[in-house]
Amino acid sequence: MIRAYGRARRRVFAGTALTAAAVFGILALGNVSFLVSGYAALVAGFFGLMFLAADVIRFRSRHRQLTEAKRLLAEGVSLEEHLPDPDSLQEEDYQELVRELTAERSRAAERAEERLTEMVEYYTLWAHQIKTPIAAMELLLQSAEQPPAAELKEELQKIEQYVEMVMGYLRLNSGSTDYRIARYDLDEIVRPVVRKYASSFIRRRLRLQYEPLNSIVLTDEKWLSFVVEQVLSNALKYTRTGSISIRLEAPKTVCIADTGIGILPEDLPRIFEQGFTGYNGREDKKASGIGLYLCRQICLRLGHRISASSEPGKGTVIRIDLGERSLEVE
Repeated sequence: MIRAYGRARRRVFAGTALTAAAVFGILALGNVSFLVSGYAALVAGFFGLMFLAADVIRFRSRHRQLTEAKRLLAEGVSLEEHLPDPDSLQEEDYQELVRELTAERSRAAERAEERLTEMVEYYTLWAHQIKTPIAAMELLLQSAEQPPAAELKEELQKIEQYVEMVMGYLRLNSGSTDYRIARYDLDEIVRPVVRKYASSFIRRRLRLQYEPLNSIVLTDEKWLSFVVEQVLSNALKYTRTGSISIRLEAPKTVCIADTGIGILPEDLPRIFEQGFTGYNGREDKKASGIGLYLCRQICLRLGHRISASSEPGKGTVIRIDLGERSLEVE
């Protein structure tokens, strides 16, 4: 500690030595006797030693206080009551900085805890979700020598969709980006998604009304496909009879409309919130409330807009506005 004290006070020591030399020189130039000069130096040295001793004690005490505060901080205890009283403006500034950093650390820890809680809740629900199509496939395989391929394929698609959802959730929350923004033919993005669900339309006896989209849009092909797939999957899930239509509204808004059970007016403003399932989701025990949330987050990152309108018992319309905004072409 003595070495640390010496380094901390080296400027004070240098200034004191220079002052003593200057005083001795002035006395010598003034023809003051050596005895008087020596006496004055002894008196100054005595007071200097007294000051030095007091400063060493104070330095050691503050060092112990700060060491204890550091130990408490490592244990997660707040520093507010354990920092020594500042004795200078500079120390006040440093302590204020420490308090700001401690507060930010606390906020970051709370955010991390919230994200962890959300992730655990989602993975728990996801595990239950993915068990359902797996159990259905096992039942189909056990119930017949030649199980129906269409039903097995639909259950396999559900598993694939749930896996894609969890991968999308992880990528969105990781902070990393793998967007490839370019101009794409909208039909070439949407048609493969429709073909993927062709067997579901046939098995459920739902009509598909598809109007050629004939538009070039600035977007990310993979992520927009993910959004369209989530919306179309929801339309199929909640449409018992009737049809699902896909069309383009001017200038570049994709509309996916169904004749399903619709959404209650009080639920409609919240369907894009994370974890919100609403009345329909509570009726469907497998609903996670994450699909439309991911769609909203992806659209925000791509500069798109997604909205919904609905009437209970008559159906729902999801609109994806692909108008060009602040995106850069690769």
